[in-house]
Amino acid sequence: MHLCVANQRFMVQIDQIIAVSGKSGLFRLVSTKSNGLILEDLETGKVNFFSARTTQFSPLESIGIFTLADNIPLKEIYQRFADQESNHSIPDEKANDLDYKSYFEQLIPEYDRYRVHAKDMKKCLKWYRQLKQLGFIHHSTEAATDGEQEGVVSTTD
Repeated sequence: MHLCVANQRFMVQIDQIIAVSGKSGLFRLVSTKSNGLILEDLETGKVNFFSARTTQFSPLESIGIFTLADNIPLKEIYQRFADQESNHSIPDEKANDLDYKSYFEQLIPEYDRYRVHAKDMKKCLKWYRQLKQLGFIHHSTEAATDGEQEGVVSTTD
């Protein structure tokens, strides 16, 4: 007989999420056209066309945080935030720069302090809060396979 325990982990789904230059919120990709993108505003639900001639698009899956070695993809950063949220509270939107820096130093100690500025940290955490609130970052319970089980005792009868 084998015991099966569910692994609790957060799912981070940002593969269709786009940041748009000049816009404060995030958008979900609805469709592509030869001259731009059709995007849905995650806050309002409104769908609009954005011209590629006048707008810069940044898919969140292509964004990373500078470190002293390699960049860490935003999805991995958000995974760290979610996994450690019960141990490290996220600074609120009105927190000062030192609070943001302290948070990043605790959760991403290898981040490049010369290239990652407080405004980048604020934007990163603002997006995190928005994605979590809208369900793009959520708790997932998956059944662990024998190779993935940690601290699980298997017994045979």
